Amino acid sequence: MRIFLAGQKYFGQEVYKLLRETGHDIVGVSSPAFRDERDRLAYVTDPDAKPDRLRAIAELNGTPWMEAGTLRAETMPEGVDLIIAAHSHDFIGRVTRNRAALGAIGYHPSLLPIHRGRDAVRWAVRLRERVTGGTVFWLNDTVDGGPVAAQEHVLIDPKWTPEELWREALQPIGIKLLRKTLSDISRRVIVRVPQDPKLATWEPSLNPPPLYRPDLPQIGWALDGYRVVVDSLDTLGVTATRL
Repeated sequence: MRIFLAGQKYFGQEVYKLLRETGHDIVGVSSPAFRDERDRLAYVTDPDAKPDRLRAIAELNGTPWMEAGTLRAETMPEGVDLIIAAHSHDFIGRVTRNRAALGAIGYHPSLLPIHRGRDAVRWAVRLRERVTGGTVFWLNDTVDGGPVAAQEHVLIDPKWTPEELWREALQPIGIKLLRKTLSDISRRVIVRVPQDPKLATWEPSLNPPPLYRPDLPQIGWALDGYRVVVDSLDTLGVTATRL
């Protein structure tokens, strides 16, 4: 598939590696320019300030790169099959999603619809929960509210910090679930299990960065050329066949 990747940091880098490993064509990448605010500010006087990891690996391999905040419908490359959000804090609106034949998927480090929001990992630890997990889902107009494509749970070690929970468990789960979802789509099987809004929880962000939303007022979404059949929540089964 021809895939556009929006993300950042180590997770974005690892998803980039996964896409190359599994033979997909990465037609473009969106990420912050630098690893963190310190490097961004240092760039004024230090040309060797460290770039974001995803940007670095994209440029190393000659993949077209754009800075986070500039991704929208008119900047999306032609002929994209799928958009993947990998630790991306950009809002990928409906018009932008519609530029990809199959839309967009993202990874969220919680058992959606529980812990929607930017700081799901920290809230799981703060609330002293014993079980959490990761979810690959289809992006729609509800933040973290789209249909589920793949999900897996993990037990939380009570000694883990949020950073350790992410590094030791939720980040590897994200790679695993994205691999599974890409394999499903490559076999023309699309899993789309609706989230139950009655079970949804949302926690506020802790120290939230600004969210760029260039195409919020948008209409229309279609999965052209596919017939989607939703099975039960037990089987997580949705089959899409080309019309």
